[in-house]
Amino acid sequence: MRRLVLLLAVCAFGFSAETKKILLESSDPDLVKELQSASSKAIVIPITDKNVMQEIGDADAFIGDIRPEEVRAGKKLQWVQVMSAGVEGVLHLSGGNDLRDSKIILTNNQIVQGPEIADHAMSLLLMLSRHLYTFYEHKRHELWQSPRPYPGIELNGRTAVIIGVGGIGTQIAFRAWAHGMSVIGVDPEDIPYMPVIKKIVKPDQLDEVLPEADVVFVSAPHTPLSHKMMGARQFELMKKDSYFIAVSRGKVYDMNSLVKALERKHLAGAGVDVTDPEPLPKGHPLWKFENVIITPHIAGRSDKDRGRMVGTIKENIRRFVEGQPLLNVVDKQKGY
Repeated sequence: MRRLVLLLAVCAFGFSAETKKILLESSDPDLVKELQSASSKAIVIPITDKNVMQEIGDADAFIGDIRPEEVRAGKKLQWVQVMSAGVEGVLHLSGGNDLRDSKIILTNNQIVQGPEIADHAMSLLLMLSRHLYTFYEHKRHELWQSPRPYPGIELNGRTAVIIGVGGIGTQIAFRAWAHGMSVIGVDPEDIPYMPVIKKIVKPDQLDEVLPEADVVFVSAPHTPLSHKMMGARQFELMKKDSYFIAVSRGKVYDMNSLVKALERKHLAGAGVDVTDPEPLPKGHPLWKFENVIITPHIAGRSDKDRGRMVGTIKENIRRFVEGQPLLNVVDKQKGY
């Protein structure tokens, strides 16, 4: 999708009464209309990638994946809203640190995709732990048969280690707990007490809890500190016949180390919705494993996710024009 810019005119308490512009990345006229309805003080004017640089000079905000050159050209920018939860594309991986080092407020769509992604994560685990991939193949050949003995495992009483206990990880924790699992969280922040999580450790303690894991869920954002935090040593530390599930960003784990752990049959299986590289190219060794479930970065998609995502942005538009604190403000130095 080529870049499109949404322009909003806003009057706000704490802002001047003159017309102000905000920029969006979408070619959907229905979305433009819906965002326009967020406030009677806003005017939505979509423009194309070809003239974004002509318009951004006097813009006040941008909704979408803003580029470094646009940040530099946007002398009046006060707010950038990304459509997704991940912000690495507009911060440390965007080719420049203009946004990160600026005074521009950055907001994202964290948490709103939590239900879908948590459901997807548990679906990947259940497909592996119940060996459903075997029966999917049998159905294609109309075979009514089961391996003897049946290799399915019971999740009740097992231990889940969740890397990243934010909006997604928290909801994975509730689902794992509901299946009778003991949950350990790994997160750099001080997470409020939750009965469904047995304990939470800092990332530098990851190696201490990995030997307890029957399944490791990766739901952390990709930042310089989380880059490939699941590497060769970490896969070695996981239990024999444990599972690995990744649903946030592919660069949080080392792909070659995962492949090696699968090749030597250390892991019972893996489910990945995110990979590095992405898309996963044809011929990549990960495709060859029967006990690996691969989905094309669609864990956050459902019949309800768009409504929540747009709803959050509409609320932020309203708050922006009213001069109120915005939702989901990102710590640009931490990257989440």
